[in-house]
Amino acid sequence: MTTSTAPEKREFQAEVSQVLDIVINSLYTDKEIFIRELVSNASDALEKLRHTQLTESAIHQPELPLEVRLSADEEAGTLTITDHGLGMTREELHENIGTIAHSGSKAFVRSLEESARKESALIGQFGVGFYSAFMVADEVKVYSRSWRPEAESLIWTSDGKSGYEIEESPEELERGCRIVLKLREECADFAKIDRVRGILENYSSFVPFPVMIGEDRVNKVEAIWRKKKTDISDEEYNEFYKFSAKAYDEPRYRMHFSADSPIELNALLYVPTENTELWGMGQMEPGVSLYCKNILIDDKPEGLLPEWLRFLRGVIDSADIPLNISRESMQDSTLVRKLNRVVTKRFLKFLDGEAKDNADKFREFYAKFGRFLKEGVVVDFEHREGLAKLLRFESSMTDPGTLTGFEDYLTRAKDGQEKIYFLTGADRASVEAGPYLEALKSRGLEVIYFLDTIDEYLLQHLREFSGKDLVSAASSELELEDDDSIVLEGEALGEEEMTALCEFLNSQLSERVEKVAPGKRLVSSPAAVLTPAHGMSAQMRQMMQAMNPGAPLPPMKVELEINPRHALIHALAGAREKNPELAGIVAAQLLDNALLGAGMLEDRVSLISRGFRLMEEALKAN
Repeated sequence: MTTSTAPEKREFQAEVSQVLDIVINSLYTDKEIFIRELVSNASDALEKLRHTQLTESAIHQPELPLEVRLSADEEAGTLTITDHGLGMTREELHENIGTIAHSGSKAFVRSLEESARKESALIGQFGVGFYSAFMVADEVKVYSRSWRPEAESLIWTSDGKSGYEIEESPEELERGCRIVLKLREECADFAKIDRVRGILENYSSFVPFPVMIGEDRVNKVEAIWRKKKTDISDEEYNEFYKFSAKAYDEPRYRMHFSADSPIELNALLYVPTENTELWGMGQMEPGVSLYCKNILIDDKPEGLLPEWLRFLRGVIDSADIPLNISRESMQDSTLVRKLNRVVTKRFLKFLDGEAKDNADKFREFYAKFGRFLKEGVVVDFEHREGLAKLLRFESSMTDPGTLTGFEDYLTRAKDGQEKIYFLTGADRASVEAGPYLEALKSRGLEVIYFLDTIDEYLLQHLREFSGKDLVSAASSELELEDDDSIVLEGEALGEEEMTALCEFLNSQLSERVEKVAPGKRLVSSPAAVLTPAHGMSAQMRQMMQAMNPGAPLPPMKVELEINPRHALIHALAGAREKNPELAGIVAAQLLDNALLGAGMLEDRVSLISRGFRLMEEALKAN
């Protein structure tokens, strides 16, 4: 029993009153946050004691368990949080909770750094978070007894308004702190133990010390993301995935890593087996939670990861997050951007390694989640190159169903090849049936097949890879050099005849084409339509129509390239003079056939009726 003396009364500093007003009325939007804050402080006090035990031999009551205990009294309207941590002396009570945002941990961390124990850096035992108690309490009492053997047993009391008082406890206290909150009437539900348990399960499941309610431990799942990978079994990894993601499947991939620079973090991320967006269940919700030293800050933090990584599940824990600022709204946007950048780059590097180490497994992943990577290419300029490395597609040099990537494409490219060639289409068969491959294949140039409906939109943003421009084989901008090794059948139409034929076709088709000209890309086909540099491809028009059904599409004009060696072109040149009416019908049919082959024909009625008429004319001629 100690001799009681008169209570020591002090007024809060002006800054304290101002910050208390902010904390109580503005900083926290959910009152339940106060439990998380006080449990976090208790955990930090226990951590400090554990490290103090390494350097100090005389610790008061060393046998006390390192745990956090909560109890509630509905009748009295109180909630009590107890720890057997470091405790505080009279001076520390003044400094740590009598002076706002003065953190004893600053000096503590400094001393640890000086002793080369930087890995033990801790968050403040009492900071702004402590004052969140006054959101729900009319009065807060802190019963505190320092770890020092000769320390006093003290009681700190405040109503959170004018000031506080410190008095000696009439009885000897156990080491640590016991915080008793006298709850306001409108906050009486926080004196219900089931309510408290639910809050703890949500926010404090991974506190590194036992969190007890009576004889029951609340935090039964271990925060394995802060452990060494060699100390965790596959079963533990999978069980944690199922717990944290509320999932029943096995994860497809997992990535567990830590970093010290440019920001300290521990991350454990999972790729689920299935992409539920493919099931028509709507957009997936982000599933990576943000923690600081095992304490949940936000289960869906905005901007923590890019939107296109919303399929990931798991945890990111950063000790650099300032806990003395509201944990529910990350006000340090620079910090969030750093986390975003570090984790995203690391995940892309991880996927690239997986793609090289196990191509079959990556192909299965890509079939399910490739659309997210394509979305990233479109919206995320900073990571576009890394994402582009992960894209997969078929090509003119792969077997049907076999996928390749840009890096593999470049290993097969011809010496001096400065372009990457591609074609878009509904499927491989229609792409290969078209006229655009002929010149490139005859020159030994590989052509990528983009067959997904969103690939056209992707290509609006992905213009180059590794310094080489992506060029459509169906583009009017495609330039091909003469190749004397290519043997072409038939004689080319004379220059004068070709000029006259192009003029005739331009006049006949002026409403539908920008120009008609001979070209080098055609080998066995008589003609092909080309997309002008300022025009929209067939796939883009289809996407616009799907997005705005019933809305008229903008007028379409194409360029028509004709093969001067083809027999049909020779015959058309002759018909131009002998039977210009028939030649005009053939010209229109030639254009429609070319549009059909390119997937760009929107009026098939005219094609069919005109085809019947040409059949009739052919039979009459015979």
